[in-house]
Amino acid sequence: MSTRQEQKPAASPVTAAGGVPDISQRSPAPRATGNAIHFGPRTRRLIRALARVVNPLVLRIAGRRHVPILGVVHHRGRKTGRWYATPLGVRPAVGGGFVIPLTFSQASQWYQNIRAAGCCVITYRGVDHTVAGPTVVDRAAAGPAYPGYERLALRLIGINEFVSLTSAPAGSTVPAA
Repeated sequence: MSTRQEQKPAASPVTAAGGVPDISQRSPAPRATGNAIHFGPRTRRLIRALARVVNPLVLRIAGRRHVPILGVVHHRGRKTGRWYATPLGVRPAVGGGFVIPLTFSQASQWYQNIRAAGCCVITYRGVDHTVAGPTVVDRAAAGPAYPGYERLALRLIGINEFVSLTSAPAGSTVPAA
């Protein structure tokens, strides 16, 4: 015995005078915001554990002159005040500054620390750059900073948000510890 229910036909759209559907009554289709990558608590714990092992190894090559894909973001913890060095995929922006994909959304600790401080230092190709004004931008705004194959890869894995950081004025520094 099955307890299958019959589906009711969909309600017809509200019609205005003349029998034409009234589109003002319909809600617009929701726009995809955020990134498509969403992990559960177990997966997030696993990623954090792997990052504790992998990040120190990646830090040995990130930010070096011959590694144009990886940079090191130096930022101060908003709660602890400690300095952190986080290896990330960094690209120079067309108008100056840098663009970083928000792979794990705006909940990333490094992003929240940068947003709280308003600035950070990025080591890219062996040079330290002081940057400020973190703003979240979409793929269209960040796209020119990436070569075609990277734009395709970021789109395929569902990265829609990026952090744009502008170059800080000459002579400005990140507050010391």
